[in-house]
Amino acid sequence: MRAVNHTIRNRAKLTGWLFIAGAVLMICLFYFYPMIQALLLSFKTGAGANLHFDGLANYKRLLSDKTFFTAVKNTFLFLIVQVPVMIVFAMMISVLLNDSKLRFKGFFRTAIFLPCVTSLVAYSVVFKYLFGNDGLINLALLNMHILSEPIQWISDPFWAKVTIIIAITWRWTGYNMIFFLSSLQNIDSSIYEAARIDGASGPRQFFSITVPLLKPIILFTSITSTIGTLQLFDEIMNITKGGPGNATLSISQYIYNLSFKYTPDFGYAATVSYSIVIMIIVLAFLQIKLAGDDK
Repeated sequence: MRAVNHTIRNRAKLTGWLFIAGAVLMICLFYFYPMIQALLLSFKTGAGANLHFDGLANYKRLLSDKTFFTAVKNTFLFLIVQVPVMIVFAMMISVLLNDSKLRFKGFFRTAIFLPCVTSLVAYSVVFKYLFGNDGLINLALLNMHILSEPIQWISDPFWAKVTIIIAITWRWTGYNMIFFLSSLQNIDSSIYEAARIDGASGPRQFFSITVPLLKPIILFTSITSTIGTLQLFDEIMNITKGGPGNATLSISQYIYNLSFKYTPDFGYAATVSYSIVIMIIVLAFLQIKLAGDDK
């Protein structure tokens, strides 16, 4: 009897492995194999396909690459400014949309979420024309007599950064809002009723109840937004092309330039790519520690 049960259990395990074998194979083939190949490529130097193993030469070059550090500085500026603003907006909007007294909630939720399902290229091109020197934004501000002359949204280093931050915030706030909204709907309403009975005001309820209960979602959205910002490419490429000069150059665009715009240097591009991996690991670890999540 034991032998029969053992055989049945082995067959069940084999069946389970057969079900997931295809998915495991595809993940290994399209995820882990390219990652390993990119890591090996980062130790090679040469133009185009004429590559040869050169040890840590690319990593030494990375530490003295001024363009790389400019791209890192720009990317971290977007990260430090845009991610907290977006998370706060997403949280506040989700709280408003979770109000049972609000009418047409479905319409507002759809309208705010809609930007994140639009084409990255299409919306970037639209923003480029909206914020052009003779674009709709400047025309509106001039007609309202807020400005006396157009703002150089694309050609001025400071305003180009502002344009990118506005574009990213517009697109991804609704995406993060969905996570906060789903979490808010799982909070027992009796907690807020008890707080109101105790005389807690709306702001006090928000900071003492809502924010602590949303802590896992805040951590999750912060980490995913950090990863997304470190990989920022489409908006930069289509709105400012990294300009003016290198004022809005991101790390991902620099990788693209190394691979396809300049003389192809795939080995060094792979090295820069792995710098993003290291940054993501370090920042995610710091965010988890700062959030006090010991799990």
